[in-house]
Amino acid sequence: MASSNWTSPVVEFILGGLSAHPKLEKTFFVLILLMYLVILLGNGILILVTTVDSRLHTPMYFFLGNLSFLDICYTTSSVPLILNSFLTPRKTISFSACTVQMFLSFAMGATECVLLSMMAFDRYVAICNPLRYPVVMNKTVYVAMAASSWAAGITNSVVQTSQAMRLPFCGDNVINHFTCEILAVLKLTCADISINVVSMVVANMFFLAIPVLFIFVSYVFIIATILWIPSAEGRKKAYSTCSAHLTVVVIFYGTILFMYGKPKSKDLLGADKQDLSDKLISLFYGVVTPMLNPIIYSLRNKDVKATVKNLLSQRRLTE
Repeated sequence: MASSNWTSPVVEFILGGLSAHPKLEKTFFVLILLMYLVILLGNGILILVTTVDSRLHTPMYFFLGNLSFLDICYTTSSVPLILNSFLTPRKTISFSACTVQMFLSFAMGATECVLLSMMAFDRYVAICNPLRYPVVMNKTVYVAMAASSWAAGITNSVVQTSQAMRLPFCGDNVINHFTCEILAVLKLTCADISINVVSMVVANMFFLAIPVLFIFVSYVFIIATILWIPSAEGRKKAYSTCSAHLTVVVIFYGTILFMYGKPKSKDLLGADKQDLSDKLISLFYGVVTPMLNPIIYSLRNKDVKATVKNLLSQRRLTE
């Protein structure tokens, strides 16, 4: 990594962000800051309740605690940089800091893809094989599932980041994005990026296509099992145990598919509007989704709400 730094004339990058729309910067600074505080508070509360309440020491809440911690790490790797870019006229980031930020964002995003599929398997076993659930999803198994999600995401990020940042950057150092997003950075290199493209396509298969397929198949079996439950109350209870996860999955993957699957504008005026639209959608994916996750799980989960109420009541008594 160090060798690419001294062989490249680029020692820092300039983040484009909303430079072309300066009037929006202060507005978005306030919005993103408020959202970031909600992310820290909401996910922090989920981590706290899943840790202190022994009734929540189950595979589902263990995965939920990991998801909350992941969302905090993901947003913290990029949001402070975004907020700083809204306040400073010269929006620069060093080569090494750009590498670290890219690595963390890539690692957290890939890990979440795998973790959501692990959570789908947990719901599949809980609903389709409830009698075997304590045996299949024992502590050794679910801890190993979470650890493998983190290991896979970090490994993929090491590969993708190292391949991207060892390329030569020969002059243009303006990243047309809020952060060191890998596709925006690759546009600045003056070398052949075909290996990077192939590597990312393979990674997308493992971290997007396969998890989505796995989640889809899991929910086909889950829905089929729920429909066979004779009582309406039983069906409602079974659905409530997986509705929050399904909502998070739809938002998470739906945003990704919309971000990369929508058609690009071809005229110059449209291209400028499209560029702003792409950045705002990326911002939604990076900030709004982690903010919604704890809200969704809290609103749809009686155990979490009960634990939060107990903690608040205990605090009032101590005061």
